[in-house]
Amino acid sequence: MTGRSRIVGFGSAALLVVAGIVCGFAFGGTLGQNLAFVLVALGLVLATSLVFYEVGLTEDRERAREEEKRRRSQPPARAARRPLDRMRGRPRRLR
Repeated sequence: MTGRSRIVGFGSAALLVVAGIVCGFAFGGTLGQNLAFVLVALGLVLATSLVFYEVGLTEDRERAREEEKRRRSQPPARAARRPLDRMRGRPRRLR
């Protein structure tokens, strides 16, 4: 996620919260309360989901770094061994 998309995402969440507060004061009665509640709730849910998304991206980057570090530190892979021959009801034959 780029810095610009972060600003747009969190900015739109903040804009929804501010718009909800403004609508609560601008419109009286039930309409203002309902509009304020919906807009503020949407803004807060959007901000919370963006935070969880950021945490997930951070964990993915960390996991990729660890995997790359593990891949670099491991010795080259050896030739794969053949599995032991088996037959039902008979013991394994070792060669």
